[in-house]
Amino acid sequence: MRFKIDQDELNKALSFVSRAVTARSTMPVLKGILMKVDSEGMLTMTASDMEFTIEKKIPVRESEPGEIVIPAKIFGDVIRKLPGYEINLVLEDNNNIHISTISGDFRIIGMEPGDFPEVGSTDLHSKIRIDRAKFRQMVNETAFAASIDKSKGVIVGVLMETKGDSINMVALDGFRMSVATEKIEDQGENDIIISARIISDINKMIGETEDDDMLELMFDEHKAVILSEDSRIIVRRIEGKYLDYRRLLPESFNTNVVVDRVSFIDCIERASLFAKEGRNNLIKLTFTGDNLLINSRSDAGDVDEHIPCRIEGPDIEIGFNSKYLLEGLKVIESDSVVFRLESNVKPCIIQPVESQDYRYLILPVRIIS
Repeated sequence: MRFKIDQDELNKALSFVSRAVTARSTMPVLKGILMKVDSEGMLTMTASDMEFTIEKKIPVRESEPGEIVIPAKIFGDVIRKLPGYEINLVLEDNNNIHISTISGDFRIIGMEPGDFPEVGSTDLHSKIRIDRAKFRQMVNETAFAASIDKSKGVIVGVLMETKGDSINMVALDGFRMSVATEKIEDQGENDIIISARIISDINKMIGETEDDDMLELMFDEHKAVILSEDSRIIVRRIEGKYLDYRRLLPESFNTNVVVDRVSFIDCIERASLFAKEGRNNLIKLTFTGDNLLINSRSDAGDVDEHIPCRIEGPDIEIGFNSKYLLEGLKVIESDSVVFRLESNVKPCIIQPVESQDYRYLILPVRIIS
């Protein structure tokens, strides 16, 4: 195997695939990157931790076919620190990789490619096609709300479901729930659950690439594959049945409150400085007339702030965990948000004023006088 490539191109590709390299595995080959050059002059780089696999394809010059697994850390460190000129890489005897550049020569001992795990087929029976920007927005709006407790089963993941011409993305943890909806081409009914941690990592990765505007998500009973122009990301899907989240969404409300989102966030952040000193990060919201009072009390002190709002329905006093409240508000891009409330002991829905495509459900915290 041999090829030539610019240092900058190789470094970017290495940074992309290295996210799937694990330093904790007892299998040395999983600490490496499989480098494979085909007869068409295309280099495929693959990294895997058995649950999360990344492939990246890049064209190379003056190549000869072959493959080798290169230790990811030392290889990445060397390439990153090289000057931005052409790199010549040659696989020699005994799995030695010879890297020559304008500044000098390096040799790294590689590993047998046959020991690298099989990636598997992408000939999968179900497919979701979605705009890249919409996918990224939906992940940002939901993944943060998934449970981080592995004993909670499927709710450590994000549910993606298609129903006709819409896709829903859902995450919950028992205290709050995020539901994002977007229109797509009619792709039937499908659903899949992917780890919130992994889908968040994927979201960062696809935001750094310059691939085409559309993503394809293909899956079967055990894995999901996210395809873009020159990369393939394979993840193990979480098996099991997700909660019937629709039953958790309130159907009727007595009070609707519209408030400026940025001003509200600023007030909550100040109130949370005191709430953190108490229990449950508790802050109290009192909606009355055209006024919203934000209050928190603790042994460290207290705060009372007022901001204007528009209320339809009876006045209401309700408590929330400030952390959960802030996280939901910060992913909404609208200038104003609407609170939909039935009572101070029932779940509250927060959503953008201009759109029905995002709903954030949050449970209230009991206020002890």
